[in-house]
Amino acid sequence: MELGAIAPDFTLRDQFGQDITLSSYRGRKAVALVFYPYAFSGVCTGEMGGIRARLDEFLTFDTEVLAISCDPVYALRAFSDTDGLNFTLLSDFWPHGEVTRAYGVFDERAGCPERSSYVIDKEGRLTWAVHHPKPAARSLDDLLAALRAASDG
Repeated sequence: MELGAIAPDFTLRDQFGQDITLSSYRGRKAVALVFYPYAFSGVCTGEMGGIRARLDEFLTFDTEVLAISCDPVYALRAFSDTDGLNFTLLSDFWPHGEVTRAYGVFDERAGCPERSSYVIDKEGRLTWAVHHPKPAARSLDDLLAALRAASDG
């Protein structure tokens, strides 16, 4: 996906069964999209716990974080409850990986997202992207810096 392009819009269900639409943030907030392979897996649990620990830095009047996996809503609710994840987890379960494919980060062989992050500015444009191998955790400092830069724009 090309930086500067409008981010593909989507509506997905969160861990509480509520529909969340990306374009609803347009004009109000910059958004970090955090694609992660699997709920309850080691690296993903650590990353989501890291976001939870720094949530006051990630969620502001000008910023939002949306974490996306292909796990079903019920698994995301259990993940959220078990690990105290009090931010939005979105299920790209059905049609399986449709949004993940639109962002070009669906691993067809494993049936899950790659470990990827995108930042979308308040106008809905992609301003930053990074992709990591599944065993490697992303840098939350880099993600946060990119999110802050997008919210200032």
